Amino acid sequence: MAKHSQNEVKESLKELTRIFQPKDPRKFVKEYIRKYRITGGYEDELTVLVEHELGRLNSSVG
Repeated sequence: MAKHSQNEVKESLKELTRIFQPKDPRKFVKEYIRKYRITGGYEDELTVLVEHELGRLNSSVG
């Protein structure tokens, strides 16, 4: 995440998660990393972030 600040990337990913509500968080993160050219090594951390955000969305809906 050298080109982007870490918080900027996380907030962007949270927002995209709220908009798209992906069914497969790992695939969603891989596409995000490829599209926005995020440096490697953050996939697991960002996947956990997406899963957490989806959990938050699902708990607030029901």
